[in-house]
Amino acid sequence: MCCVLLCAVCAACVLIYYAPSGCYDCCIRCIGAVPYPSLVATLLCYAGMAMFCGCGHEALAQTGVLVETYFARNVQDYEVMASFIKYFQYVIYGLASFFFLFGILLLAEGFYTTSAVKQSFGEFRSTQCGRCLSLTFIIVTYILAFIWLAVFALAAIPVFFLFNMEQTCHNINLLVETTPSINQHSWICMDARQYGLLPWNALPGKACGTYLASICKTSEFYVTYDLYIAAFAGAGITLLALFLYLFATTYNYAVLRFLGRKGVR
Repeated sequence: MCCVLLCAVCAACVLIYYAPSGCYDCCIRCIGAVPYPSLVATLLCYAGMAMFCGCGHEALAQTGVLVETYFARNVQDYEVMASFIKYFQYVIYGLASFFFLFGILLLAEGFYTTSAVKQSFGEFRSTQCGRCLSLTFIIVTYILAFIWLAVFALAAIPVFFLFNMEQTCHNINLLVETTPSINQHSWICMDARQYGLLPWNALPGKACGTYLASICKTSEFYVTYDLYIAAFAGAGITLLALFLYLFATTYNYAVLRFLGRKGVR
C-alpha cells in the first residue's frame, strides 16, 4: 500500500512540477525527492498499528473467553466486561482507519515540504499556507504522541496482570513439587475482581492453588498472554513512528520558515 501511494505521489509530483526529458531521469529525480524519514515513520506506524489493532482485538476476545470460563459463573457478572470488550473493539477499528489516513497525510506533507523536493523541482515554492499547514501537522502530531503515551501505558496493564498470573502459577508449581500438603499452597490465589475485570460480588471471581496452575497450562492463557505482548509491542512501535513524524515535520517546518525569511515563495 505504501509503495502504491509513493508511486502515485511521485507521478503526481512529476506531472505537476516537472517536465521530464525521459522516464529514467524522471524516476531518478522522483526517488531523490522521497522524504525517507516520513516514509520510514509511515511504515513503522502501519506495522505498529497492525500489531496493536489485530493482536489487541484478538486478545480482548480471548480475555472474554478466559474470564467467562474460569472466573465467572453467572452471565450477569460478565455482562459489563463483555460490553467493554465490544466497545473497545469498535475503538480499535476507528484507530486503524484514523492512523491509516493520518499516515497518508503526513507522508504527502513530508513529500512536498522536504528539502529534497525543493532542490529537485525548481518550480516548487514555499507559501504562507504551506507553512501554516506544516505547523498544523506538528501540533496534531504532538497531541497524538501524548495521547499515545497514555495508550502505551494502558497496554502494559493486561501484560502486567498476566505476567503476575504466570509467576503465581510458577510459585504454585514449585510448592506442589516441594510440599506434599495441598493446604500449604491452596491459599495462593489470583483474583480477577481486584483488577476491575469483574464486580466484587462475582463468583467465584478468583482461582487458587492447583486450579489456578491448571489455568496457566491452557492454550487460552498462553495465546492471550502472547497477543497482549504483541499488542504492547505494536503500541511501542507506533509511538516510535509518531516521534519520527515529529522530527520530520519539525525539520520541514524549520526549512519552510528559513525559506520564507530568505524570500523564497
